[in-house]
Amino acid sequence: MKKLTIALSLVVVALVIASCGKGRSKAERLLENYAEVVIPAPDLSGITDNGKEVLNLYRFAADEADAIYWEQNFGPKEFFSALPDPAERTFAEVNYGPWNRIDNQPFIEGFGPKPAGARFYPDDMTDEEFEAFKNPAKNSPYTIIRRKADGSLEAVWYHEAYSEHVQKIANLLTAAADITIKASVREYLLQMAHAVRTDRYYSAQRAWLEMTDSKMDIVIGPTETIDDDRYGIKASYGAYVLLKNEDRTRSLQDLCDRLPELQASLPGDPAYHHFVPGAKSNIHSCDVIYYGGYPNAGYKNIAVNLPYDVRVQEDFGSRTILFDNIIREKFNRTVFPAGMLLLEADECAHLDASAFYWGVVFREIAQSLGVKETVNGKGSVVEALGNEALTIEKVKSNVLGAYLCAREVSAHRIDALIDTKDVITTYLVNIIRACRFGNADATGRANLIIYNFLAEQGILERKSTGHYSIDYSKAESVLSSLGELLLYMQATGDREAADEFVSKYAVVPSTIKADIVKLELEKIPVDIRISYEY
Repeated sequence: MKKLTIALSLVVVALVIASCGKGRSKAERLLENYAEVVIPAPDLSGITDNGKEVLNLYRFAADEADAIYWEQNFGPKEFFSALPDPAERTFAEVNYGPWNRIDNQPFIEGFGPKPAGARFYPDDMTDEEFEAFKNPAKNSPYTIIRRKADGSLEAVWYHEAYSEHVQKIANLLTAAADITIKASVREYLLQMAHAVRTDRYYSAQRAWLEMTDSKMDIVIGPTETIDDDRYGIKASYGAYVLLKNEDRTRSLQDLCDRLPELQASLPGDPAYHHFVPGAKSNIHSCDVIYYGGYPNAGYKNIAVNLPYDVRVQEDFGSRTILFDNIIREKFNRTVFPAGMLLLEADECAHLDASAFYWGVVFREIAQSLGVKETVNGKGSVVEALGNEALTIEKVKSNVLGAYLCAREVSAHRIDALIDTKDVITTYLVNIIRACRFGNADATGRANLIIYNFLAEQGILERKSTGHYSIDYSKAESVLSSLGELLLYMQATGDREAADEFVSKYAVVPSTIKADIVKLELEKIPVDIRISYEY
């Protein structure tokens, strides 16, 4: 009877939404799911005229990365300029193409579903054909696969495939290097200019980690592999232009000094979490002042942990960057209003902006922990787990981030007036609202996996009122056991277990479908989209 009641309610509410949407295009309705956030002109007091010119060059370079990403995801951006519906034009810019990134389905007539391999592979290439293609460059994150005139496959390096834009990026970075007054910045920019020209990033990533004395930063190049939903290999181009919050950055650095301790505190067999990044690991607190390419597509990242190259992580370390202004906007516009709508009254009191911030901090730190190579000779975790490696990694960092944050708060090692209930509540609300991203990519699948697993364990219970209650008494132990399972799958390279785990839990349950309807009726955004005041 309960399932029937939920089903009937969903039908009724869907009809209400449909009737309310009459007279508006599909794109207009979808665009309402993204709250527009205007990034104001940055405060450049204390930055020299040279520094301001460097920032301009960074922004121009980010625009070239943006152009490459259009080619990787869809094709010419100009295609959409002729669309008569302004909402379609804008939503195409949000998604970098005619497909809604939440479900990869088209919102413009004349297009089918988005190709699983984006534009990294020929649409007609079979798995057998790719397997038979013996060029080792096919497995590089920095090549696209094309057909030659005779129909055979070839691997083309990014610096050749996107040569015009790559050369412009390199020239702009070199020009910025010529005028900067900081030696570490100059070294990084020259190394990155060489890297984009050659698709060899080791030295540039090392120089980036060593560049700690600049208030400005640009993260540019191919990094995330989330758009390659076919093999999880190819990296998407993108850029962040950043201004550092120097006081907060200094206060966060102690966490990097404690990475070995945090690693040892993870649950399960110590052999399954033995990797510790190199000594140059650091944390930066920044404001985003410009996005280009992948970071600007669909829902917005609120932090990153880079580089992904395991060799660099082992030899030198990694950098966690927190996007303070984006974290604040996400919490205020999506997480807090979703929690107030979906939680029972007692739980609402535990929604907290500081808990959200620190949860993000530890999620990114957890990404650098665990293992990178299997313990039983199956190669890297990515090689062993294949296409689901990224999904498992996102679940792992998300779950262990919450686990570590709760432990640190409980031990009073966090400089914030929050308790473990604040951490757990805010974390769970963020998972619930992020399930609106669907299961079209690894991030969406990760959120659904966590939701379904925790609901199965009784941590979350959706009442007949549509409100959630939380069982705090066993939340930390369940996060611990789930984290232990994920570390086991990664360390042993158990691909069968990973595939079964994702298949079982990465589904959209009826409760989330009901939540989505409820959130849409209240016009609570799925995420944010960015525009600029300057």
